Amino acid sequence: MTEALIVACPACSTLNRFPRAKLATRDSGKCGQCGALLFDGHPVSLGSGNFEAHAGKADLPLLVDFWAPWCGPCKAMAPQFERAAARLEPQVRLAKVNTDDQQDLARRFGIQGIPTMILFRQGKEVARQSGAMDAGTIERWTRDALAR
Repeated sequence: MTEALIVACPACSTLNRFPRAKLATRDSGKCGQCGALLFDGHPVSLGSGNFEAHAGKADLPLLVDFWAPWCGPCKAMAPQFERAAARLEPQVRLAKVNTDDQQDLARRFGIQGIPTMILFRQGKEVARQSGAMDAGTIERWTRDALAR
């Protein structure tokens, strides 16, 4: 039997079993609950209601961009973060948290400035970086942090 990972659906946050071997083939799989692709190469919007499913219960590392709609550097980084999602999935899930709408999450993680990215592995913070980055730098920073 193939070892399975727990992957949260980007559409409905249902936890799904996904064969680890399929990560290498970039197979997207589908959610058993809603039928959405489990990996679509786009960041997931997270809030209080679905954060724990992706950060704490799913097996994939999670890179979260804490941002706000009025922030110039956040707007500049948004397309770069989108490109990084296409490159890093399915090995890493990328997500965005709007700190204006999700002030409880911003407080919980001590967000002082935006954009701030936090990399989580099995619910624990493993790396943090503030400031806008391009897609290549986001990808390298993430892979380096996961290799430690």
